Amino acid sequence: MTDTALPAQRVSGTGTALTVILAVSLCHGINDIMQSLLSAIYPLLKDNYGLDFWQIGLLTFTFQLTASLLQPVVGLITDKKPMPFSLSFGMMSSLIGLIILAYAGHYWVLLAGASLIGIGSSIFHPEASRIARLASGGRHGLAQSLFQVGGNAGQAIGPLLAAFVVVPYGQSSIAWFALASLLGIVILYRVGNWYKQLQARTASATKSDAPIMTLPRKRVAWALTILTILVLSKNAYMAGLSSYYTFYVIEKFGVSVQMSQILLFAFLGACALGILFGGPFGDRFGQKAMIWFSIIGVIPFTLALPYANFEWTIILTIVIGLIMSSAFSNIVVFAQELVPGRVGMIAGIFFGFAFGMGGIAAALLGIVADAKGIEYVYHACSYLPLIGLLTVFLPSTKTKRVA
Repeated sequence: MTDTALPAQRVSGTGTALTVILAVSLCHGINDIMQSLLSAIYPLLKDNYGLDFWQIGLLTFTFQLTASLLQPVVGLITDKKPMPFSLSFGMMSSLIGLIILAYAGHYWVLLAGASLIGIGSSIFHPEASRIARLASGGRHGLAQSLFQVGGNAGQAIGPLLAAFVVVPYGQSSIAWFALASLLGIVILYRVGNWYKQLQARTASATKSDAPIMTLPRKRVAWALTILTILVLSKNAYMAGLSSYYTFYVIEKFGVSVQMSQILLFAFLGACALGILFGGPFGDRFGQKAMIWFSIIGVIPFTLALPYANFEWTIILTIVIGLIMSSAFSNIVVFAQELVPGRVGMIAGIFFGFAFGMGGIAAALLGIVADAKGIEYVYHACSYLPLIGLLTVFLPSTKTKRVA
């Protein structure tokens, strides 16, 4: 092991390399702080640039679309030719986008900054997800949850940073967070060294660690289609809630911008906890069981949300975040087990395409909000989780699980 490698880890395909998983989880958090700052400062940008809701939606669309188009492509390429140091370059793209957002003089420059953050995200997610799986020691649900919870924690922290840093000190203060992304670049370079050594010693690790499913090709394609629709519906709901939640509570309950950011933090923090607990429970009880739990469990709360008062709105959004997000890591692991040896492509599809479609949904919801109002959007979105009942068509997995 070289001096630049992460400490206390054996370069092998066995055993859970916890330090590596935590390192990519931390960087996932940094990456998603940069992402969440964009949506968290929407009220500020709306005032600074005189934006309409459709322009807010277009910002979300621009970010999500760059990630959506590139992530599956990046994943497919790196399945064939892994690139250990590409993660650092992805973080650098996000850093540049962040600085552009801080000093943008025009709305179209904001779109350029959002697209660079999206490109950085598209490079980061497929390879980082692969590294988490390689370091899992067979505990794929746990590794995927730890990896994803870093991102969710970053999404939750972003609104707090916006509330207590960006709102008081102005849009240019966004550039201060470039220091965190520089730290991420250094950490990801060291992770790249670990990954490069693992590549050299276990060239077939990405294929040999995957469970083998004995399902017909058409059945696999159908199952992947169902999983993609599930993630799309969940992400459309989450994108609508996170993009317009601040406006919703401001308009309906008359809270301050700062209080709206705190409420958004509570929702996103609940999502992070759901991710954290969802993966280990999936390892124990099965991914499909956890997907069903998230579907059946969340529907009554999403249907009740538009009719709730202020106190119950806070409670319901927290419960919705906990239950709905518990399925995300399990959906990714389920899909990776269906297609052994295509970890990057699957991560690209589910972190990229489905998230990007969620961004398109957010843009469409912005148009609806301009025409019908924010409260109408929340009534319409309350029915989206019903799409999750398509889970009934998923096959049962018969792979061996780690106790």
